[in-house]
Amino acid sequence: MQRVLQSAWQAPAWRVCLPPTITAPSSTRVDVRSCWSPAFLPHHFFGWSRRPSTFYTPKNILPVSSAFRPMVTAGPSDHMHTNRLAKEESPYLLQHQHNPVDWYPWSTEAFDRAIQEDKPIFLSVGYSTCHWCHVMERESFEDDATAELLNNSFVSIKVDREERPDVDKVYMTYVQATQGGGGWPMSCFLTPDLKPFLGGTYFPPQDAYGRPGFKTVLKRIAEVWKQKKDDIKLQSADSMQQLVDMTITKGGQQSLSDSQAVIAMDSCTHMLAARYDDKLGGFGNAPKFPRPSELNLLLVQHARTKAAGSKAEAKQSLEMATFTLQQMAAGGMYDQIGGGFHRYSVDDHWHIPHFEKMLYDNPQLASTYLDAFALTGDRAFAEVARGILDYLRRDMTHPKGGIFSAEDADSSDKAGTKKEGAFYVWTSQEIREVLDDAAPMFISHYYVKDVGNADLNPRSDPHGEFGGLNCLRQAQSLQETAKQARVSEDEARQTLAACREKLHTVRGQRPRPHLDDKIVAGWNGMAIQALASASVILQQEDPPQAPAFPVEGCHPSTYLQAAIKAAEFVQQHLWDSSSGRLKRSFCRNPSAVQGFADDYSYLIGGLLELYQVTGETKWLQWCQRLQTTLDELFWDQAAGGYFSAAGDDPSILMRAKEDYDGAEPAASSIAAVNLFKLAALVSGEAGQRYRKQGERTAAGFVERLQEMALAMPQMCCALYLQALGHPRQVIVAGAPDAPETQALLAAAHGSFAPNRVVLPIDPANQASKVWYQQHNPEAWAMIEGATKEAGAAARAFVCQNFTCRAPTIDPKVLSQLMNEPPSAGAPKVPLTEFNPVKLTR
Repeated sequence: MQRVLQSAWQAPAWRVCLPPTITAPSSTRVDVRSCWSPAFLPHHFFGWSRRPSTFYTPKNILPVSSAFRPMVTAGPSDHMHTNRLAKEESPYLLQHQHNPVDWYPWSTEAFDRAIQEDKPIFLSVGYSTCHWCHVMERESFEDDATAELLNNSFVSIKVDREERPDVDKVYMTYVQATQGGGGWPMSCFLTPDLKPFLGGTYFPPQDAYGRPGFKTVLKRIAEVWKQKKDDIKLQSADSMQQLVDMTITKGGQQSLSDSQAVIAMDSCTHMLAARYDDKLGGFGNAPKFPRPSELNLLLVQHARTKAAGSKAEAKQSLEMATFTLQQMAAGGMYDQIGGGFHRYSVDDHWHIPHFEKMLYDNPQLASTYLDAFALTGDRAFAEVARGILDYLRRDMTHPKGGIFSAEDADSSDKAGTKKEGAFYVWTSQEIREVLDDAAPMFISHYYVKDVGNADLNPRSDPHGEFGGLNCLRQAQSLQETAKQARVSEDEARQTLAACREKLHTVRGQRPRPHLDDKIVAGWNGMAIQALASASVILQQEDPPQAPAFPVEGCHPSTYLQAAIKAAEFVQQHLWDSSSGRLKRSFCRNPSAVQGFADDYSYLIGGLLELYQVTGETKWLQWCQRLQTTLDELFWDQAAGGYFSAAGDDPSILMRAKEDYDGAEPAASSIAAVNLFKLAALVSGEAGQRYRKQGERTAAGFVERLQEMALAMPQMCCALYLQALGHPRQVIVAGAPDAPETQALLAAAHGSFAPNRVVLPIDPANQASKVWYQQHNPEAWAMIEGATKEAGAAARAFVCQNFTCRAPTIDPKVLSQLMNEPPSAGAPKVPLTEFNPVKLTR
């Protein structure tokens, strides 16, 4: 994307919280030379000389810290100001309820006032755990003089991007197109009819270094608005229309050919290989973001190329994925004491992170680590997955089961000053005092230094903020640590676990980072999927995992109960069964904001996994209803794929369709996988409709996949299912609580098989009988014929392309069948012509 507008007030890249989507999606690839450039707001219009500004690119982000007030809501008597945000549900908006700024939420009340008074709108978008959002609040929005400027000349609107991603998408597109990048806080100036005419991110409070401060910007925009408002309105309408035109996709083909699908998968893999860091893992330069969809594709590509006999390519894909996962888990980006991953690493060693923890990252990473364990059998991957999920259960779960959104990067240090990472870092003296005799082993293993350990890369601590402080990372293997301490590996493992637990107890006495206790429907769908998967995949641990803090060593079924509770919470608090619609989020009450396409697609994915583990058809029925609503509200009939928003809100000027699998994969990428799986669960015309819908979804992004397949690695995973013809169906028939049934289910899920769909069926369950007789009578006829004898043992059938292997009652045989490549077969019998045959042991 060319950058024409280089605003003199644009913030340095390290003074924003970068988007999860670092690379602008194709829908924002606008020739900004044809976009309106605010000639009446030239670079010198502030009276300042022009100076080069900084791109908002990953390589420029640096860790920073700043003191600001604790984000604790006090009683009304403690505050001079209370604005209308006090009535909102969003934790981010509530953080601003006592600003002297006369904030409005995104609402017709605000729009009507702007129109009636003919004032420009100042739109501020952020989220509750955004470091630089807090800084701008402290510096500007809590300042009475700045508030007076805003209140007199603007209508000010505050938006939580996590609650209203549709609003964020429109104006982030504009900022990216005109500024060459974006981040949060996002600051945009709009006409009363919501069209943007100037945009940026963080504004410093004072004039400095050739850049005007925020008050200077406000004064000059207010002045120009009075003089040239008609020109501004005309030109902003034109630039907005150009952005809208750029987001319209042409009608795509009905389906990608198998060769197109394979080319896209190969192209994405080759692009990843070209960017692969074979020394430290990951892709590209610092900062390094965990992007699970990239790793998911590499694991899928390994399975595909291995089945095709391409051993070298299969090995390379697996090595890139597993080495990256190992390096991520060893670094400081993984919370070595409490479990869970921070947002990203500012250096290339995965060492010093941006310390916020996001729900959308952690369940996806848990699922990827679980897949790596299922594929390799390396228990280290299982332990990381457990560490993530135990963190979510321990620190991020509502008493009724919903899972919270995020924890802040910042917290108070000993002096009461808010600093990034203060909760997580240690001095060497603190570690010695807590651990006593065990300290030397711990210090050696976790790279602890008296002078601090942020020394691996100049980017790790460019401002010297971590002097004398240590962000823990595994500097050596357990084997090396045990040898150095002259103890067994088992003894070293137990000693380090005990040390971590002691430090966790001490850390718990520190001021905790702010918790964003908003419960988002889609992100809970991600967590449901990871928890349900863990409940069966982790049954392959032999011997079972012992406690090794932050891993609690719980039975895998504990994760299933957490998944069920989260699903029940969403169903009770965020689902309207009469309309079939989801709410976006819940805090004190359900949000008034309706769910978006990603809420539906992520939740469907989680519920599909929950059904495949439990066999309870109520989850499958809910999937079908959600899919129906997703199709009705978000489907792009002309070009295929799903719009991000429903299109029923006139305040959203641009209906976007996400085509980038970033930290949060595109709704269409997840939906395509869901549709292919639904097609394997449902037979007949309904199943064909699901499959065709999945094919059309992928085909809607054919241009994107052809020009930059790396943008959509999760969609490439869906193309794997399409290219296979049909997913592998594994029917497990038996009483759900019977040990033999559970053993078969564990075997069905325990191997890495991205083409697998499991159908657990209880022959004695009336609800299952009714659902299968209506939606998949062939599967019901199969298990009914095989289990009609009284006391018949649980058994499993492995089927693909409408043919099935002989059934088995032996979990070991089932595991062998699951490890066969998709093309392996014989003897087979057609699904619709099944007759009981001799069981395979």
